[in-house]
Amino acid sequence: MRGILIRYRHLLPLTSKTPLVSLEEGSTPLIPLDSTGKDLGIRLFAKFEGANPTGSFKDRGMVLAVAKAIEAGARGLVCASTGNTSASAAAYAARTGIPCTVLLPGGKVAMGKLAQAMVYGARVISLKGNFDRALELALEVSRELGLAVVNSVNRYRLWGQRSVAWEICDELGHPPDVVVLPVGNAGNITASWAGFVQYSRIGKIGRIPAMFGVQAEGAAPLALGKPCPEPETVATAIRIGRPVNGKKARWAVRMSGGRFLSVSDGEILDAQKRLAACEGVFAEPASCAGIAGLYRLASQNGLSTGKEYVAVLTGNGLKDTDAATSGKRPPVEVDAELKAIREVLL
Repeated sequence: MRGILIRYRHLLPLTSKTPLVSLEEGSTPLIPLDSTGKDLGIRLFAKFEGANPTGSFKDRGMVLAVAKAIEAGARGLVCASTGNTSASAAAYAARTGIPCTVLLPGGKVAMGKLAQAMVYGARVISLKGNFDRALELALEVSRELGLAVVNSVNRYRLWGQRSVAWEICDELGHPPDVVVLPVGNAGNITASWAGFVQYSRIGKIGRIPAMFGVQAEGAAPLALGKPCPEPETVATAIRIGRPVNGKKARWAVRMSGGRFLSVSDGEILDAQKRLAACEGVFAEPASCAGIAGLYRLASQNGLSTGKEYVAVLTGNGLKDTDAATSGKRPPVEVDAELKAIREVLL
């Protein structure tokens, strides 16, 4: 395997001084979702970004952001995060030997993600505030201490994340009709659209897929068209009320002929359960917002039967096991005897 900086170096802003950092990110599976697609009346694939080194799509952009930060002589990295960015930043910082500081909204980060940032050796600071405030402070810390901000305000982060679009086209042999993504800070849908546009400009594809962005109802400023000062949702990765890439994302969606929509937490958790039980794919709640959005559209006759859709599943389900197991019955405990097992099964 080869990481993003090697495989797509001709499409990335690399120089002779850019270190070719790699954790072998990318090359994630494109999984046919036959059962779900049949249920919805479409051809459906899942781009499972949970197979990246730290378990989320963030690695695609982080590898380039960190490489360019080192090239520029940054003294360290800093990021605000709802979890996945911190895990990715901390991992690539550890890989390259550069310090990393993480600012988290207190009590709003899944433990699986927090554990990653800590075990990779980042300096983790929990704030009494939401993500939007954490990002403001990360930018202030960056200016004061000479640290590179590796959130999606970093243009290299977004450029690296274009690679998911390139892989989708390479794996299918053509662009799909529609790409569905969860939307939090809105960088990923912006980057994915830019990736398709870049492939179009070099003649790799002839058309751009429609980009569908799905938000949780409690954190849906783009879908609802109004501010969300106190975002709240079980899908912690998209619990963001003021997406810094909102303007770019609106442009990407409009130019591609797509749309934004929102779904409830109940719909998100139902989609997560259905995806795991019927397809054998375990993705974190935020990832499943896209699948929930497809079911919402199907109920409104908003899907084009026979079209080809790709849902980008942004993070691994192991990132947030509390959400997945909430409300579930614990394992049945019995004596270690065949008779006891038979009684449970029959």
